[in-house]
Amino acid sequence: MKGLKRIYRILKRTGAIKIFIAYIVALCISAVLIMIVEPNINSIGDGFWFCFASSTTIGFGDYVAVTHLGRIITILIAFFGILVVAMVPGVIVSYYTEYLRAKEDETISTFFEKLENLPDLSKEELTEISEKVKNFLKKK
Repeated sequence: MKGLKRIYRILKRTGAIKIFIAYIVALCISAVLIMIVEPNINSIGDGFWFCFASSTTIGFGDYVAVTHLGRIITILIAFFGILVVAMVPGVIVSYYTEYLRAKEDETISTFFEKLENLPDLSKEELTEISEKVKNFLKKK
């Protein structure tokens, strides 16, 4: 649950939540339209299933669009699904990478600030800096 909240906050902060919500709305509208225009899809649940399978490009084949309008809707929802599946993970990874970079920069700037004030540091602080440098060199 904590991970979902974090993903929601990232999507909201980056503005990608608008695209995700638009995708959900398009999926709902498409499901209703498919149910109306396709003769072999008789319930809203089947319409959602068809649109989900189409948008994720899984396409199980248990339902197939046979009308021209149904095929056009299927193509549009498939393109939209590909866009969302490609974009949302990219936004999350990019945000997380920038977060890590900012955290690393903050750590480095704090370290350099301590180095600039080297003569004013206590023996314990000097020992701490020495240990950090040793640990850093061991990792390399």
